[in-house]
Amino acid sequence: MVALKANDIDGFCARPPERATLVLVFGPDDGLVSERAKALVKSASKGVDDPFSLIRLTGSDIAADPMRLVDEALTVSLFGNRRVVWVKDAEPRSCLEAITPLLAQPDSKSLVVIEAGDLKKTVGLRKQIEDHASAVAMPCYADTAEDLRRLIDAQCRAHGIAITPEARELLESLLGGDRLASRGEIDKLLLYVQGKPSIEADDVLAIVGDASAIVLDELVDAIASGEVDAADLIDMKLAAAGTNVSVSTGALIRHFQLLQRLRLDVDGGMSASEVVDRIRPPLYFRRKPLMARQLGQWSMPRIDRALTILDEAMLQSRLKPALGSAIVADAFLNIARAARASRPR
Repeated sequence: MVALKANDIDGFCARPPERATLVLVFGPDDGLVSERAKALVKSASKGVDDPFSLIRLTGSDIAADPMRLVDEALTVSLFGNRRVVWVKDAEPRSCLEAITPLLAQPDSKSLVVIEAGDLKKTVGLRKQIEDHASAVAMPCYADTAEDLRRLIDAQCRAHGIAITPEARELLESLLGGDRLASRGEIDKLLLYVQGKPSIEADDVLAIVGDASAIVLDELVDAIASGEVDAADLIDMKLAAAGTNVSVSTGALIRHFQLLQRLRLDVDGGMSASEVVDRIRPPLYFRRKPLMARQLGQWSMPRIDRALTILDEAMLQSRLKPALGSAIVADAFLNIARAARASRPR
């Protein structure tokens, strides 16, 4: 079998077919790897958790004795149900040695589920499983906006609470990267709003993620938009909270690097609003008009100049840590003034 498509994975986890005897769950999102492997094991074992039907192994167990995986997979369940062998933290090389004789066995009645990290297509373990008729590769990549939307809606439905479109969009912008972390943030939010009829944007701002990340967004937007006074106040707020100058400088560098990429599309003939709508993960809706306006203020040469100023400020703040805050503040002020001067009159 080949690697499963994203749209087929949930159905496969809920109803794993008998012809699939080995499933490799892998990818850069460790939380999603763990979640899908757990769902698959639960479905295949019908929720039965006993040491005769569900065997738990680790990558270290397989490395110490590769044939143990074959022995466990070929052992017949005492109760006649499907035997499941769950391998966590698999090491690709030793696991490949273990599955090679297993895949040569005809009609194993067991299901072997292997959890691994991010594997390139050329890695032997992934390649052999994708090329075998009774094995399945299940890739787990970072959630897309649509994945996050489904996750949010499913969690809200399970708790019988609504979420406003504004709150959902804000929540999506703060989640991603790791499925378990996202689920944990949603659960924390649902606990916070217990007893309310719906989740509002203010609830999301109050409880989800790192509040300093939201303040950093406010800082970079104020500077890039030319809001000199607002930028100064936000910068002082971050300093009072103990935010290192390298963090705020790095955030502004990333922002201008994003503007640089978006400016290429604008210069290629696309509208600023269209370019901003295509950003993934999507921006919180309140930031979209700000970003579109900034693209009108910053030409490519001026973006390059701003990045040069920021790179130099980052370097000098590290070489002269005692003056770091002053160096960075001066750079921020110069860029904000340049943005203010470029506003349409």
